[in-house]
Amino acid sequence: MNVATLERVIDVELRHLAAMAAIAEEGSFGRAAARLGYTQSTVSQRIAALERAVGGPVFDRPGGPKPVRLTPLGSVVLGQGRELLAKAEALADAVDRFKAGDGRIDIGTFQSVSNVILPSVVRRLRDEHPGCDIRLSEEESEQPRIGDLDLLFYDGRIDGDVEHLKLLDDPYLLVAGAGTFPDGPVPLERLDGAPMVAWPLTCDQSSMEQAVARSGVRPQIVFRTAVNDAVLSMVRAGMGSAVLPWLAIHGPGVPADDRLSVHELRPSPPPREIHLHWRAGRTHSPLAARAIEIAVEVAAELAPPPAGA
Repeated sequence: MNVATLERVIDVELRHLAAMAAIAEEGSFGRAAARLGYTQSTVSQRIAALERAVGGPVFDRPGGPKPVRLTPLGSVVLGQGRELLAKAEALADAVDRFKAGDGRIDIGTFQSVSNVILPSVVRRLRDEHPGCDIRLSEEESEQPRIGDLDLLFYDGRIDGDVEHLKLLDDPYLLVAGAGTFPDGPVPLERLDGAPMVAWPLTCDQSSMEQAVARSGVRPQIVFRTAVNDAVLSMVRAGMGSAVLPWLAIHGPGVPADDRLSVHELRPSPPPREIHLHWRAGRTHSPLAARAIEIAVEVAAELAPPPAGA
């Protein structure tokens, strides 16, 4: 490869090639200028710059009404130039689609958010941006990590160089078999020694149980499972009651189940907090920024009852 030629060709700009392609298709500098929306002198200047860069004429100019024609060098330049122009058009299209909200987003979630909040977020994103690529991953962990995720839902704050946005307070409620307790709020002390079905001691569950224990109440945990449906099934089966966050109750439609009853606790354990996290200092894609906005809107629309209400 001739280094001097390479150095000159590097000076070729896409606008030079666009002018060349228009002239080749229109047959004249004047019609090419009109098509591109430039003056004829501007088009001529761009072709002159192109010819300096490639080291020779790219058009034969017979003059008069006869159309200009590509030179042999011009044919080589335009053949390669069309490929560059096509790639530039593809790049411009990709940038436009990205700015419009297309592209990929990776979201970390957990069970309650997956059941109640995320379906609305996903539906709205797909309605607004049909071409978007949404990837979800669910994990129940003491210390989840954002890693390559764009956004991460978690019931609390996580460690590391992250930013967060609190979406809502998720109050704890008592779910029991129908008729186990009278209608209305249940004193927390009624759970002392009572059989209970519960989540494993991960995420906010440990904090909730510690808060109950500080009140002098120690239920008898007869079964632990991380699956909300399994907890509720065991309550229906009479294994015991369960203290669950509102989201875990709202999602499966528990209030409409005549086999179960839902009660406020007095006093109520502190609510768990649902947060949305992302890497600190990270520039959001338009899709991720919109996902945050929608998550805030969905959380506000849910409006769970205040703890202890």
